Amino acid sequence: MEIAAIFLLIFPLLFFHKSHAAELAAVSASRFLTERDTLVSETGIFELGFFPEDGSRNIYLGIRYKQITVSTMVWVANRYQPLVSTAAHVLKITDHGTLVLSNNISMSMIWSSNTTTESTNATAKLSDAGNLVLTDRHANVIWQSFDYPTEHWLPGMKIGYDYVRGINWQLSSWKTGQRPVVGEFTWGNEIYRYPDDKIKQGSLVVFRGGPWQNEKFKGFSPMSRNLTITYNVIVNKSEASYAYSYENSSFLLRISLSSSGKLESWGWIEDGNKWEVGMSFPKDICDAYNTCRAYASCNLNMNVQSCVCLDETRFVPRSKSDWEMSDWSGGCVRRTPLECRNGSDVFIKYANVKLPDTSNSWYNMSMNMQECEAWCLKNCTCMAYAIPDSTLGGRGCLLWFDDLLDIRVYPQGNGGTDIFVRMDSSELVDQSNSSQKRRAKLKIILPIIFSGVVLVCFVSLWLWYARKKKKHAEPTTEEGPILNVSKSWDETMELPLFSFSAIAYATANFSPENKLGEGGFGTVYKGVLDGGKLVAVKRLSMRSSQGPEEFMNEVICISKLQHRNLVKLLGCCIQGDEKLLIYEYMPNKSSDLFIFDKTQSGFLDWTMRFKIIKGIARGLVYLHQDSRLRIIHRDLKASNILLDHDMNPKISDFGIARSFGGNESQANTERVVGTYGYMSPEYAVDGIFSVKSDVFSFGVLVLEIVSGKRNRGFTEQEHNNLMGHAWTRYNEGRSMDLIDATIAESCHPPEVLRSVEVGLLCVQQRAEDRPNMSTVIMMLGGEVELLQPNQPAYFMEREFLVSKFSTNTNPTTSTNELTMTEVDAH
Repeated sequence: MEIAAIFLLIFPLLFFHKSHAAELAAVSASRFLTERDTLVSETGIFELGFFPEDGSRNIYLGIRYKQITVSTMVWVANRYQPLVSTAAHVLKITDHGTLVLSNNISMSMIWSSNTTTESTNATAKLSDAGNLVLTDRHANVIWQSFDYPTEHWLPGMKIGYDYVRGINWQLSSWKTGQRPVVGEFTWGNEIYRYPDDKIKQGSLVVFRGGPWQNEKFKGFSPMSRNLTITYNVIVNKSEASYAYSYENSSFLLRISLSSSGKLESWGWIEDGNKWEVGMSFPKDICDAYNTCRAYASCNLNMNVQSCVCLDETRFVPRSKSDWEMSDWSGGCVRRTPLECRNGSDVFIKYANVKLPDTSNSWYNMSMNMQECEAWCLKNCTCMAYAIPDSTLGGRGCLLWFDDLLDIRVYPQGNGGTDIFVRMDSSELVDQSNSSQKRRAKLKIILPIIFSGVVLVCFVSLWLWYARKKKKHAEPTTEEGPILNVSKSWDETMELPLFSFSAIAYATANFSPENKLGEGGFGTVYKGVLDGGKLVAVKRLSMRSSQGPEEFMNEVICISKLQHRNLVKLLGCCIQGDEKLLIYEYMPNKSSDLFIFDKTQSGFLDWTMRFKIIKGIARGLVYLHQDSRLRIIHRDLKASNILLDHDMNPKISDFGIARSFGGNESQANTERVVGTYGYMSPEYAVDGIFSVKSDVFSFGVLVLEIVSGKRNRGFTEQEHNNLMGHAWTRYNEGRSMDLIDATIAESCHPPEVLRSVEVGLLCVQQRAEDRPNMSTVIMMLGGEVELLQPNQPAYFMEREFLVSKFSTNTNPTTSTNELTMTEVDAH
């Protein structure tokens, strides 16, 4: 009976296939695409169907050119799940308007368009551009294959990012030339910065094309196919995209990312019955990303590579001996360091330049060149500016805020853009007369210097006498002095003091509309200083648990720290009972708002999350071993990781940080402060803290970033925290199960697995088993072999009464209770 029933189900399908095999014009709710049908574009340029993989039994649903003899696939639907046989597999539209590839016998779904808008009477057609388009009954586009490229970039298809829909338009290579499964190379634009396309191998950048421009150029290949190609760039709040078109409609042109990581353009040569390659990038060894490092350009002579400083009269190698040995890893530096005083800096123009990497840049497309220069000049961290797109009539401003990387200078007339690099004004002096002018300058300034020395001596003597009369009290806690607060204010302060009235004006008198957030220590407001600079103002509450010691601790600590992954303190204000800290403004606020929010988490794809993980690690390496002070943060958590406009992570909130001096590496306290879920066990139970306490918090943070789940409050079957769940999945060989579902398609599995293992190594029970942060950096980069982690430090939700412990940063927990977790060994 069951066999007969199955036969009755299959028989109509068999009959359907034989009777209706055809070239379809559309797929609809009543017309399926079977293995014997193809969906053909209007004039027959492209067709969609089931096609076999060369040399394999695998079959893919894809789009290829119909009119040419060489089978060329330009889009594949089921890259992650090839079909072994097409029998009973159909492409159909559901009643809700979703395009689905499924098996009609097992009823299993192989691939879906995942459309969220329900629509009846939907129709799918293939355009002559090679775009599979799903529309509703009113001809509105519901879904299109151009939004989900594979390895091909066709005319009219966009590369970039749709900020409204959260779609990342990028190419991903095939595994090999014959296997459509996802390979290791991608090509696209990193979001939240001026578009700058890059080829990546995993997370490693191997080639950068440079900032995008609207442009036209003629020619296709050395055989001079007279083809005019037009590139169109859109950069606004809705999207950052790059597309191309060409005028000769009879010529077939495509661009693809090969399995070896090359971006290649191809033209169909009818008389030769073949595809001919036109352009290919990287085209030479100088195209390798950032070969010559900062302020240096790559030269190629007889296929031999060398590096030269951007301007050998104004820049010099960082290490001359290394440079002479062809070791360019140090790059170049300015011969005359910048001093950033009024009138001391100028901009020098360099022409025909491939503009530097925009990873540390800012742009405003409404500014003109004069406004762009003014903005850069008033910011001491701005290193250069340029008009990124010469076709916009002098509009558009692109600023760089770090060393200029991956530069290349082209010969005159061979492309490139003008860039204006910040230099000391002395570099404008004509080189032939520089010695004479310097001697003349010395004659003028020596008397001034002598007078200045006399004045400084007099002031120093007066200050010494004043301090001797009035000694400052040393603020202390139960664990001793906090940092260097025993020093007088003028000794420790290295940043400006703002008046309360200026900050009140900047924040519209602390208007609720300017409120960015609120915590246990007070409220943070957005402010605009004179000159238009955006800032974040942390106003400590009168009832705040952060007292004068913590406030002074944060001021002194951050004022002495300068690192790209630490939030920058611009100044402070103390007036009466008011205590305010003025920070650089972070437009994307804190990482927890993205990681743990279902609607926002999709904006953080895997590449960005991995970048955040590595950025936090670099910041901790600086705190632990590279800064002037050895700093233990003690409250590292997702809400204390801020994100700038490029989604670069910045560690913030140093109110409870501690510094170590000399060879000191560990201390203990009776006043435990921090946040449960991130505290190491030796700190939470015994009050012992060290750099390994921060390593533990980092490990928790890594697992949270990978999974999109909070460690504290996590519940999953037998586990009540994320560490326990991660440990179990790791031992089962199922670490990929931890990945946040919203980034499953964008993730790079080797990096995910490495991150999970590093996270588990960092949260081991014994502090001495945890790696230091410099080792973590190497582990994340795949430079060292990872060890087998031991069982993490987690328990089975057990409460202890610890009378001397405080939980200042956890207002939901009573002062005398410390909640810990424990797990049984398996």
